[in-house]
Amino acid sequence: MGLFALPASLPSGTLPDRETGPVIRLLRLRSGTVHLAAAALSLAALAAAPATLRAQEAPAGTPPAAQAQAPAPEPIAYAYVALKTAQGTITLALDTTHAPKTSANFLKYVDAKNLDGAQFYRAMHLAYAQDDDQGLLQGGVRNAAKLLPPVAHESTNQTGILHKAGTISMARFAPGTATADFMILLSDMPALDAEKGNTGQDPGAGFAAFGHVVAGMDVVRAIWSQPRSATKGEGVMKGDILENEVTILSARRVASPPATPATTPRETPPTL
Repeated sequence: MGLFALPASLPSGTLPDRETGPVIRLLRLRSGTVHLAAAALSLAALAAAPATLRAQEAPAGTPPAAQAQAPAPEPIAYAYVALKTAQGTITLALDTTHAPKTSANFLKYVDAKNLDGAQFYRAMHLAYAQDDDQGLLQGGVRNAAKLLPPVAHESTNQTGILHKAGTISMARFAPGTATADFMILLSDMPALDAEKGNTGQDPGAGFAAFGHVVAGMDVVRAIWSQPRSATKGEGVMKGDILENEVTILSARRVASPPATPATTPRETPPTL
């Protein structure tokens, strides 16, 4: 399975700037991933068939309570954050139930107003993409004085939150080094998920997804679509850096949106 690789470490005493990291490097996605997913779905359908048939064959008059009942949906707690920019506002729903550590870390930056003045600086466009809107928008705190201690890595194998379009996830170097650099996905990127069975160590640890956009994806796309510099950035970042970075004017907690938020991309989407 292909993956997006990040630098494992930084030179001692240095802080990554917007042109060198944290970065996400596309190596390759293999078509085999699709075949494996299709096979898994087929097996799941076969496994579920006997139970379905038994339910259909229940004698007439069988009390409903005696028949198999679906498990109650898992309640999910969200914290909502509005990122205000000159292009508009992006509202995030942070999944504090399944990604408590990563969500709490992000909220620390919000509550301390350390995200005020942070910038969206990178718009990665997937080179192999058939559609227009495939890639990610990356931003974060570039002022070392505003950075807090790194947060423990919460793998997608732990949280079940997958890297789907609209997901917010932490950029990092090695697992457990993420601070305040994050990314918002324009498209599904399963290569960012942890490899099956991985316990949180590279290679294959993936990235820590912890919520999704509930409003303002049009703003995300507008920023992502802005001109990129041909000269800014180094290595895998070259060609991805926005010509004019977009500042986060403020990041604040907000009340729950009036409409039910979109389901967090998980292995088994819960009913909200």
